[in-house]
Amino acid sequence: MFVPAMTVATDNPVHLHDFDFDTLSERLGRDGVRAVHTQSLWKTLQRGTETDLRAGRELPPPVQRWVAAHLDSDVCVDNPEIVTEIESSDGYTRKLLLRLADGHEIETVIMGYQNRFTACISTQVGCAMGCVFCATGQMGFVRQLRPGEIVAQVRTAQHLLQARGESGLRNLVLMGMGEPLHNYDAVMQAMSIVADNRGIGIANSRITVSTVGVVPAIERFTKERRPFNLAVSLHATTDAERSALIPVNQRWPLADLLAACRSYSDTTGRRVFFGWTLIDGKNDTPEQARQVAALIKGMDAHVNLIRLNPTDGYDGEASETSAADEFSRIIQESGLPCTIRQRRGIDVGAGCGQLRSVSNQR
Repeated sequence: MFVPAMTVATDNPVHLHDFDFDTLSERLGRDGVRAVHTQSLWKTLQRGTETDLRAGRELPPPVQRWVAAHLDSDVCVDNPEIVTEIESSDGYTRKLLLRLADGHEIETVIMGYQNRFTACISTQVGCAMGCVFCATGQMGFVRQLRPGEIVAQVRTAQHLLQARGESGLRNLVLMGMGEPLHNYDAVMQAMSIVADNRGIGIANSRITVSTVGVVPAIERFTKERRPFNLAVSLHATTDAERSALIPVNQRWPLADLLAACRSYSDTTGRRVFFGWTLIDGKNDTPEQARQVAALIKGMDAHVNLIRLNPTDGYDGEASETSAADEFSRIIQESGLPCTIRQRRGIDVGAGCGQLRSVSNQR
């Protein structure tokens, strides 16, 4: 479990949004605040709309005194600045550029569907995986996000929806900037915080963690029986083809990845969601569809197809709609469920694979 450093230092305060409920209770107890008051502070941290914790009018006096004594001296909170909020012409997608306390920027996307909203959350500034068709991979790795910086994206999305009188988030997909399983501890800590019913309370079954195939982390995810959905980016059926698109495949080849996925499904009884980006002339032929079906045959799996979204650093083209339909038909006829995902927010760079930090485009 991610355990935040607890050393009190004026110039290096700990971040309260990194804490789960029990860690927060322990911290308050160490400072003489009774455990019964943890719930009020936790609710304010996770659900409150005030950017200044000192304005927490619902906090009981002991907690107000604790906040006055400790905030910004040895504890602090995560309240990222919304630099820009751009709405797509599709009418359902909003992209947020958020500035973190150290000046780094990340992107978060809110997607609307009928009677529900999904947020696409970032887990790193940049990404070390180097997937050639992904804008985040093209910018390289900058740093990991802390749990609180991941949670803050969810809170920010919730607050924006509430301010518009809309229903709250129903689903989370960790498919924004970064490779979630490369930041495993912080991601799992953040999702346990988000799923806690005493706070934000998004159901475990509504949270999907995506990976390009970090096999040791998938094995750990399985061993720990994490309750979240697992999505794996596949994109090719041979090591040569996959390594050309996803360089990390050279370290964890297809055979190892698929073995880890089968073990996950067999051990947990949960379905694996395989992602496949359809690139014209690269991986969208009927033969490749049959190869996909053969590779994952016998596994409890679902294939999600999405036509390539454009990025400045990759000159591939999206497959034609007819090719996507044929690809899907072949997979479904093999007995596997398959969905062609909607392309959202392409005009504002909010689509799958398009997210990157604006500060890193300068």
